[in-house]
Amino acid sequence: MRCLFTSDLHGRIHRYETLLSRIEEISPDCVFMGGDLFPSFMTSFEEENEPDGDFILDYLREKFSTLRNTLGSSYPDIFVIMGNDDPRALEPSVQELTDQNLWRYIHNRKVEIHNHQIFGYSYVPPTPFLLKDWERYDVSRFVDPGCISPKEGHHSTPVSEYEIEFATIQKDLEALTEKQDLSKTIFLFHAPPYNSKLDRAALDGKMIDHVPLDVHVGSIAIARFIEGCQPLLTLHGHIHESVRLTNCWHDRSGRTHMFGGAHDGAELSLVSFDTDDLESATRELI
Repeated sequence: MRCLFTSDLHGRIHRYETLLSRIEEISPDCVFMGGDLFPSFMTSFEEENEPDGDFILDYLREKFSTLRNTLGSSYPDIFVIMGNDDPRALEPSVQELTDQNLWRYIHNRKVEIHNHQIFGYSYVPPTPFLLKDWERYDVSRFVDPGCISPKEGHHSTPVSEYEIEFATIQKDLEALTEKQDLSKTIFLFHAPPYNSKLDRAALDGKMIDHVPLDVHVGSIAIARFIEGCQPLLTLHGHIHESVRLTNCWHDRSGRTHMFGGAHDGAELSLVSFDTDDLESATRELI
């Protein structure tokens, strides 16, 4: 499969216009969009050409509908998850575009296409931010210094106290993939794996109560999952500055290729790859 991957568009019009143009130009088989896709308050404040109306149901629906009409039978399968900056209250709108066959919303779901299984998973470990819709404890209820636990933030949709207190990324991944052969699987994550080239944050020299902060902020559960299950490919976003700090947008864990789609500049970060030749994957900033 010829594929494109990006993440962390944060509602930036330039990034969406560029992505749509590249899809029309390349006509890939699949497109993966790895979360943090919609405007936040700051994005809306900074965006000079913010579209009128609802960003998903008006702007994105119109843009992807036009692209589908243009490409016809060459319209790609587009796989979407949300990220920790996307309020879960938007999920019905995301699902509505799924129902209209404009994309496939795959958080905590599995689909099969072209002899590959594709899974999506949105949750990230606890962050310093208050919105907790897409945050879970990682492997235990430990929270890194400077971060806020899921039970201390807020949610845009109702969540049970039991889920907030006891759900973990580790348990979720075990339930999602139990007893399955993952050798041809592609995982669309928002969080990167811990202690990789994709989860490096700009926390050098910073301390909380005299405790040094860990510069690696990815998920231990996701790192262990990749190491133990060895899927074909995992796709990640979330940490915008990681590529700038490590000079690497890809990493390996055994046989598993891991690609990062986040970027801390104004450009669109777009990874192009063929599932039969992952070694030749490329990344461009447009």
